[in-house]
Amino acid sequence: MLVFRSLVFNAVFYLNLIVQMILWAPLFFLMPRKKAWFVPKFWARSSLWLHDKLAGTKNDITGVENLPSGSFILAPKHQSFWDAIAFFPHLRDPLYILKRELTWIPFFGWYILKMRLIPVDRGSRAKALKQVVANAKREMADDRQLIIYPEGTRRAPGDEPMYKYGIVELYTQLGLPVVPVAHVAGLYWPRRKFMRYPGAIKARFLPPIPAGLGREQFMQRLIGDTEAGCDALLVEAANTPGHPPLPPTAVKRLAELKAAAATR
Repeated sequence: MLVFRSLVFNAVFYLNLIVQMILWAPLFFLMPRKKAWFVPKFWARSSLWLHDKLAGTKNDITGVENLPSGSFILAPKHQSFWDAIAFFPHLRDPLYILKRELTWIPFFGWYILKMRLIPVDRGSRAKALKQVVANAKREMADDRQLIIYPEGTRRAPGDEPMYKYGIVELYTQLGLPVVPVAHVAGLYWPRRKFMRYPGAIKARFLPPIPAGLGREQFMQRLIGDTEAGCDALLVEAANTPGHPPLPPTAVKRLAELKAAAATR
């Protein structure tokens, strides 16, 4: 039954994406850009609703009160495709940094271009980062909220953190607060797998890190706050009856946390 429900959800998820891109297109491309965000946000919310009804996975996102007014940087943990769609409906005018190749996909790429996101060319990292910072400064002047995944790529729950330098440069250059986001969605919507496990994905917008900290101080604060939040949610998920199978990285991390607690 679990395999069947996962297959059904995956099929309906992509069908929902294709159908909505086609049906909403006339209205979407005629609307002003900021108002047109209604369409991607509606798709994201409908996808999460399908996730609940078909896969039995509820979404519990807390800490909305920690989102500042105006422009800021949102820095979620990256474990799953779930965290690519779950958070931007809570933002007024979100801004993503993404691979330029995505803009070449028919319909999907046209939607990206309409929303004035920031495509990045592969190649020199230093050159790409310079372009990203320049484009982000221009867009954030329009009261937008930048979403960036500090580790760059999806990591398994409990895996050792590997934060990249790009978030530090953006924090320093933009002079904006950063809101870390903790979750363990990778337990329920694993990366590179079609299985979708029932339960409740809990995520939290953590208190913002204020602008103006030194680079090293900011990075330590970002890693410390995010990883502590993820550890707490991992322990909570592991102690929930009927939890999804734990990957080796989660098992190892739980053992480390247990050992650390025993020495206190």
